[in-house]
Amino acid sequence: MKNPPASEYAECLSKHHYTECGLDNVFLASGYTVESIGGREVVTIHNVDALHDAIADDIIRNRPLMNGHEARFLRVEMDLSQQMLGQALGVDAQTVARWEKGQTRMSGPVDRIIRLLYLGNRDGDPQIKHLIGRLAGLDELDDHPRIFEKSPNGWRLRQAA
Repeated sequence: MKNPPASEYAECLSKHHYTECGLDNVFLASGYTVESIGGREVVTIHNVDALHDAIADDIIRNRPLMNGHEARFLRVEMDLSQQMLGQALGVDAQTVARWEKGQTRMSGPVDRIIRLLYLGNRDGDPQIKHLIGRLAGLDELDDHPRIFEKSPNGWRLRQAA
């Protein structure tokens, strides 16, 4: 992995290090105010939802294989628990937790599925939450016979009686 030039690190020192999103490498050049309230420095982010959209967009469009913190950020933005995401991906919640902690790396296909799930969720596709639920339930289906029949509209699965 290529390290950024030292000048980028120096520039970051003059910016707000936005760690509240759970990512260590996010800095804000503008869009925030700093106030002193009761002797404490308080930072207010302007339109934090739009900021999170921009961060997620950078992750899904401009990053190679996500790291665990980035996957966690997207999962939280989708309002999914580790259990729910794990069920949708066919793994247990502990596997998702290990990815997020950086203890193991997720595979390329899992990375791409999380990106696609985020995009569909963000774009308001009503089928995404339904799809996540359906994917989670696939492991519970038994191996019953599947009978297909030809109809005027093409082949279809015959519904159980």
